[in-house]
Amino acid sequence: MEVLTASTPAVPDVPLGRLPAAPGNALEADHAPVLPRQPRSVRDTGLEPRFVTGLVVKTMYGSGKMALSVLTGRLRLSISVVREVLQGLVAEQQVEVAWCGDSDIDVHYQLTAFGQRAATEYLAESRYVGPAPVTLDAYRAMVEQQSLRQPGALRVTPAALRAVLADEGVEPAVRDLIGAALHSHRPLMLYGPSGSGKTTLACKFARLHQDPIALPYAVLVNHEIVQIYDPRLHPAPLPPRAMEERRSCDARWALCQRPLVHVGAELARDMLELRLDTASGVLRAPPHLLANNGLLVLDDVGRQRVPAGEVLHRWLGALETGEDHVAVPGGATHALPFDVSLVLATSLAPESVLDESCLRRIGYRIPVGPLSESGYRALLRRQCRLCGIEPDEGAMDYLVNDLHRRTRRPLLAAWPHELLWRIADFAGFAGHAPRFDVDSVAQAWSSLFGAKAAPDPSNLGEAR
Repeated sequence: MEVLTASTPAVPDVPLGRLPAAPGNALEADHAPVLPRQPRSVRDTGLEPRFVTGLVVKTMYGSGKMALSVLTGRLRLSISVVREVLQGLVAEQQVEVAWCGDSDIDVHYQLTAFGQRAATEYLAESRYVGPAPVTLDAYRAMVEQQSLRQPGALRVTPAALRAVLADEGVEPAVRDLIGAALHSHRPLMLYGPSGSGKTTLACKFARLHQDPIALPYAVLVNHEIVQIYDPRLHPAPLPPRAMEERRSCDARWALCQRPLVHVGAELARDMLELRLDTASGVLRAPPHLLANNGLLVLDDVGRQRVPAGEVLHRWLGALETGEDHVAVPGGATHALPFDVSLVLATSLAPESVLDESCLRRIGYRIPVGPLSESGYRALLRRQCRLCGIEPDEGAMDYLVNDLHRRTRRPLLAAWPHELLWRIADFAGFAGHAPRFDVDSVAQAWSSLFGAKAAPDPSNLGEAR
């Protein structure tokens, strides 16, 4: 899973794309109830007329002749809204018609000398050029509407949880505990030794909610642009051919799957605040706000560059109020909506990382330890199938009985994948297909734990 860094790419000026397929994906269903209605006038956008005018002029600046269709695509505004603005600019002699085709929408516009000067003034105020933002009130209302905490939101079922965790070797009692925690929508903590599969388990929870949500490309917050959309975290919206079906929808919003944001030990104090992108003139939202209406996983709790208690008290308080107060560098503080499913993972004892008041606010603390032998063998068989390697039962017995049991190394979920990687590495170097046999397992185990960590397979018969 990719770890989010402090750097995020700009909103791309590209056609709408397709969401990846997923079990239970509702994207082929009617999406009209998800996306807001298309604004038909500047007033309908909720934005000040001068702001929309400035955005139109800045978008045209330096482009020469620009087709009406291109302009509306870049601004993600309807033709009626853009026409309304252009009519005013033509009347003020800042814009002129450069070319007309056969239809009333086949028109090209360009800035006049007055318009060029106006554009430089608008750019001096804000360098942002891109999709028109939505208002903070509209974004706040949408986050609340799409919250999994709403009474009508889809709930996790035992069958769905079993299907998602089927290959993880999770014991029924632990699975029931996880199910209760997810049903409650309270923050939960997974704790246990390193390599026990906590991170994999946490990230898999995102598969339980595949329904689409509406996400704005940007939000206007007190005359400042905050970018919300990140293509790495928010799957691309619908393809161009679906535009015929969504002409009535507000294109300032993308149709996405619920996001999964994973942050770990790299989390620092400045990553919790808004960050100014000097090149584009926009504010980048911090990782935890990019996870709105989705899953936020804080990994390696206690190893961040900011005290874990400080982060957790802030996020837990923000979840209770529904908003987080984030600061602009050297400027004001803004209250932005905050609604996530929060999962924590740590290899440290929870009591050594967080104080009692913080632990009380975490709904469930779930231990994740070594797998049972049957669970470990099942995971190993699955990993072999994924690698295209035929598992040998004798080699599996050797791994469990002669390596794990004799060396007293616990049956952690991380070992099968790591051993198979190494088997493939040795086989690739030797120039033959990887095999899961006793010799290959012994070689991989020795490379992982040391040359003397694995007993000589040829002596096993005598030792037994």
